Amino acid sequence: MDNVKIIEGDLQVRDLRFAIAATRFNQFVVDQLVLGAVDILKRHGASDKQLEIIKVPGAYDLPLVVRKLAASRRYDAIVALGAVIRGDTAHFDYVAGECAGGLARVSHDTGVPVAFGVLTTETVEQAIDRAGTKSGNKGADAALCALELANLLRRLES
Repeated sequence: MDNVKIIEGDLQVRDLRFAIAATRFNQFVVDQLVLGAVDILKRHGASDKQLEIIKVPGAYDLPLVVRKLAASRRYDAIVALGAVIRGDTAHFDYVAGECAGGLARVSHDTGVPVAFGVLTTETVEQAIDRAGTKSGNKGADAALCALELANLLRRLES
């Protein structure tokens, strides 16, 4: 391992631009995810001019909007944030599955990193825990992932 070249992304924003696509559904949770994402990107050097927040109705709608953002080539990475909380019907399964699969396809099809920060929880309490209380802030985690991937892809292209 001593002579093996290792290529990885770092956590410096530099001139990178980020879109944060955030759902309005379950906004009381998603707003905390957005705050976590913005905070972590600013801590790593982002200015307000390098960040844009795009509001989306719900998690099912995220893939369409994120595809449009990725196709614009205005962003080096996109952070997708939302919260799908299980209820009494199968609605959760359809929304969560379509959201996750759709966001993965956007990233694969466009080559623009899409960090998955959509909570899929059994209860409201679990969502709140993952939005900045007991279990950290998954919005911040997704933003760090987006930052590292954007830098890694730049290194792989050069």
